[in-house]
Amino acid sequence: MKIAVLLGGTSAERDVSLSTGIAIARALKENGHEVQAIDCAYGAKPVDFLGADTGQIIRVTPSEIEKEKPALDRNIFAAVEYLIREKIEVVFNALHGGYGENGQLAALLDLAGIPYTGSGALASGLGMNKHLSKVIFQANGVPTAPWEKYSRREGADAAILAARELPLVVKPNEQGSTVGLSIVRQPGELSAALERAFQYGDVTLVEKYIPGRELTVSVLGGEALPIIEIIPESGFYDYEAKYQGGKTRYVVPAELPEELAAKIREAGAGAYHALGCRGYARVDFRLQDDGQFFCLEVNTLPGMTPTSLVPKAAKAVGIGFTELMERIIRLAMEI
Repeated sequence: MKIAVLLGGTSAERDVSLSTGIAIARALKENGHEVQAIDCAYGAKPVDFLGADTGQIIRVTPSEIEKEKPALDRNIFAAVEYLIREKIEVVFNALHGGYGENGQLAALLDLAGIPYTGSGALASGLGMNKHLSKVIFQANGVPTAPWEKYSRREGADAAILAARELPLVVKPNEQGSTVGLSIVRQPGELSAALERAFQYGDVTLVEKYIPGRELTVSVLGGEALPIIEIIPESGFYDYEAKYQGGKTRYVVPAELPEELAAKIREAGAGAYHALGCRGYARVDFRLQDDGQFFCLEVNTLPGMTPTSLVPKAAKAVGIGFTELMERIIRLAMEI
């Protein structure tokens, strides 16, 4: 097939998207497809995915390209026009965050009549909006940590502390890869945490901190794959721990009692279906020592970097990386 891989983009997760997209494009090329990689932050800018050196793409801190968003975001229209003109048969959406993951690109591709990987516009928007996701989880019996939503115009520090016990998690309502996230353990840390989160949007979530183990459930075609336990050496699965090699240990499948593992996998698939996701996604959980678990969020466009989790889960059931990419493309064509 004639496939375009959209990567890069204008979000803080740009570096992750570049690494993801290059890996995807190489796998699809290996599978015999006619593949183009396009950095849509700059319109229809081609990326040499075969010659790219992926070793240094993901830096220790998130990209600051979001500062240029007003000037660059409109370039997505040039990219979509190119896809139409070149008669691209299917788009592999390898973007993270921003218009790539919040449903805006999906809506444009729907209007253009071009099939694409991942969830549709509505599910993508809901998945990116952490507050609305949690409302839907509650309505569908998926356990999630207690939280409150604050806009930039409301919620003084004292009011937040009066309502919640420490520690708290403070994070932007619409970001991924733990960008802008802080764990507040002392009252004096709250102001800086809020200021950091508000750098990435006008709405912030203040959520109960759940001590325990970090787990994730990848979902492929509506079916939950084996659970992965994430054990960062720093104790906090932040941006650096996610994307810098050697910073995190992964246990696949997670060492859990069979009955508990089945319940968490069921909750992962439940969260995926509750939001109306399609194709593939990844659902993150925290597990307490008493066996209670809480869904944190659904990632509708999870990464496909060398350290990413969906490929690790697929490998555990005998699905290699190139086969996984082919399955995701086929799922997009079935819609």
